[in-house]
Amino acid sequence: MPDSNQVYLRIENLTKHFGEFVAVSDLSLEINSGEFICFLGPSGCGKTTLLRAIAGLDPQTAGRINQAGKDISDLPVSERDFGIVFQSYALFPNLTVYQNVAYGLENQRLPRQEIHKRVTDLLELVGLPEQIEKYPAQLSGGQQQRVALSRALATSPGLLLLDEPLSALDARVRSSLRLEIRALHQNLGITTILVTHDQEEALSMADRIVVMDQGRIEQVGTPIEIYSNPASPFVADFIGVMNFIHGEVTSPGLVSIEEKTLKCNTENIPEKSNVRVTVRPEDILCHSELIESPNTLEVKVKSLEFLGSFYRLFISGPTGFEELMADLSIKQVHEQNITPESTLNIELPTNRLLIFPEIS
Repeated sequence: MPDSNQVYLRIENLTKHFGEFVAVSDLSLEINSGEFICFLGPSGCGKTTLLRAIAGLDPQTAGRINQAGKDISDLPVSERDFGIVFQSYALFPNLTVYQNVAYGLENQRLPRQEIHKRVTDLLELVGLPEQIEKYPAQLSGGQQQRVALSRALATSPGLLLLDEPLSALDARVRSSLRLEIRALHQNLGITTILVTHDQEEALSMADRIVVMDQGRIEQVGTPIEIYSNPASPFVADFIGVMNFIHGEVTSPGLVSIEEKTLKCNTENIPEKSNVRVTVRPEDILCHSELIESPNTLEVKVKSLEFLGSFYRLFISGPTGFEELMADLSIKQVHEQNITPESTLNIELPTNRLLIFPEIS
């Protein structure tokens, strides 16, 4: 297993222009050996452009890339040490599964016996040993992507690049392949970068997530850090579901929202600052009776949305709290007989509220 504390890939001040458009702007990042990293962000945020710059497919306009202690900034694609898997599989339709996986090994002119062992081992690893003589058109989407993954790993690259490899698959196959790719990574210990716009994919697979927007990094952290302590309103809104409440810091630890005052952690935010108070729907507590707390509200249920393992309530409270979402268990909804037009007492726990300064 590689030393996970050793920097394997270092990106320094990378910028990429397409004409006048700046796709990636002065971006720096370090990725450790053996890490599974996700580049996550909306369409057009620069994540695929960054991946392609690392691969040399779309070389950067400025900046440097160092891989395993070697400056690869100006190296052609053929001289870089990576395997890549695309969304579209990109398999050779006229070659069998065996021939597709063996392609890179044959280009290296390895002995036939060694190629055969490597290919059969990889197809065993991804659960496709019986598909060895089939052609891509005879396989399902999930099977084709497993073949593409085997082909990318065949030459034992130091870096595996995954460009939205699961987005063309249906939900059940996507979920299954997520687990398989993660298990494969843990088994092989290969440094891996996954590009995705799917937050669930990133949260479930990554050691660290790089959240991007408009060609810049918004936050880098573990899935728990990114979800629990978003560094900006953009990250808070993009990862998971978040309620935003507009208010003003009136004194240390207190935020005024119209006629209501919430107790919050306002550290490092000056008094009189306009802020956004955020709370996740699952962190809102629902009580059968009004309790003594500065952060309780009486609200009315506008509608309920059944989401399988829980209900999402759309609720409206006093001025400033007209549009809130709260997630409750099925048991709690049934026990309290919650229906549209029900009146509830909710609590916004102080330790689950995050405050962001309003940007004017």
